Amino acid sequence: MINRRKLVIALGAGAIAAPFGSLAQQTAKVFRIGLLTYSDDRGTPRIAAFLDELTKFGWVEGKNIFVEYRSAEGKIERFPSLISELVRLKVDLIFTVSTPTAQAAKSAIRDIPIVFSMVSDPIASGLVVSLGRPGGNITGWSNMLPETSAKLLQLLMEVNPKTSHVGVLWDPSNPAKELEMRLIQAAAKQVGLKLRSLPVRGLSDIEAAFSTMRKDRSNGVVVLQDNVTGSHREAITQLAAGIRLPAIYQVSEFVDAGGLMSYGASMLQQFRRGAYYVDKILKGTKPGDLPVEQPTKFELVINGKTAKALGIKIPQSLLIMADRVIE
Repeated sequence: MINRRKLVIALGAGAIAAPFGSLAQQTAKVFRIGLLTYSDDRGTPRIAAFLDELTKFGWVEGKNIFVEYRSAEGKIERFPSLISELVRLKVDLIFTVSTPTAQAAKSAIRDIPIVFSMVSDPIASGLVVSLGRPGGNITGWSNMLPETSAKLLQLLMEVNPKTSHVGVLWDPSNPAKELEMRLIQAAAKQVGLKLRSLPVRGLSDIEAAFSTMRKDRSNGVVVLQDNVTGSHREAITQLAAGIRLPAIYQVSEFVDAGGLMSYGASMLQQFRRGAYYVDKILKGTKPGDLPVEQPTKFELVINGKTAKALGIKIPQSLLIMADRVIE
């Protein structure tokens, strides 16, 4: 038989403990994340993938995390003021997209953790001292695009064996793209391709680049992914189609927009792994102790509709190799 006095004490302790338990849940810290981008990515599949992955770790926007979206809207000079806004809001972490965005955050912030995504070479870009031990307040995901540069040319030549003149669209203000451009130039020299460098800083440059390729009778174009080209992907794919120019891109978003094919690390996977870093840091791990990750798998995406419109027959070997074919 339960002693009456013990029962009363137990019930009383339970009654006292319950409110304290509820209070602990109510006062649990709500984290604030700054999401800093070059162009407005809100509502895109990549951001959806990032938020979806966060929920798998138990982080739900509007409940235990709040996301402060800030976009430079294509103007790099806006980054300092946007970063200052996030600092004033006392965000617990800043998630950046692209090399210039991460560089701007790192140069301005020392005491807030930074996670980067869509960065080609974080060491050459001055973001980390090493991939294994980044050090400081920053870490993230390197898409390792420089190492795939030669593959882009190879795939373009497989689609059109007569390829001889290739243009390359790239942003000279992005140090990572300068490195990739040098690697592509070296690869082109090895296989005997004539390469034309086409620096672009905005839509007018992009339009002029395609006009140049038309006059040069280029029979292929490589588009290096960064803020400038990514924010004008619809225009780029339309311009390529307009002069019936086979094009290869580094991310599949261009192919979804009508581009011929892409080869590179999965963009959605990069954003999902970004959520992994955010989770680790919010739970107490120091950014500098989290190694920078690199992709182990690259995806080939082909747009069959575009190939037909261009009169190109994609080799069966590529169709078998492709991770996705748009029909």
